[in-house]
Amino acid sequence: MSDPAESPVELMWQGRFIAAKREGKWEYVGRARNIRAAVILAVDDGHVILVEQYRVPLKRYCIELPAGLIGDETEGEAVELAAARELEEETGYRAARIDDLGEFSSSPGMVSETFTLVRATGLEKVHDGGGVEGEDIIVHRVPLDGVTEFVAEQRALGKMIDVRVLLLLAGDILNP
Repeated sequence: MSDPAESPVELMWQGRFIAAKREGKWEYVGRARNIRAAVILAVDDGHVILVEQYRVPLKRYCIELPAGLIGDETEGEAVELAAARELEEETGYRAARIDDLGEFSSSPGMVSETFTLVRATGLEKVHDGGGVEGEDIIVHRVPLDGVTEFVAEQRALGKMIDVRVLLLLAGDILNP
């Protein structure tokens, strides 16, 4: 069996945030400039903070955990700092504590991007959120025991549910 890591990587196209690559027979996309992402599981007094925003590739609104890029503006930015910044920017909540839960991938056969999942606790509402100009993020504060119903309602409205929301349906990750 040959080592797939021995194939040279051919850059087919690169934009500001993504790059299309070919490696042997594989074609995949990844983040440009080795930028990574942080995904935030924000839990507050028996509720989870979710965001909703229009996603152009899907041509529909998507329900997601808050997330953002690490180091897109400041090289070498720490995961915890990026996650705290993105949580406050998108949701209006400031976390007293951010815990790193590890690195994960969401579509490893097509995308090389990985994300660091963090848990944010000790939340304080400091503004309405909504993201930066043009993001138009809607913030949802959902009771943990009502996530299943919330997801079903949103799907019935035609919204896409990000795969990471499935964590909330599994339960174990919410118990530190």
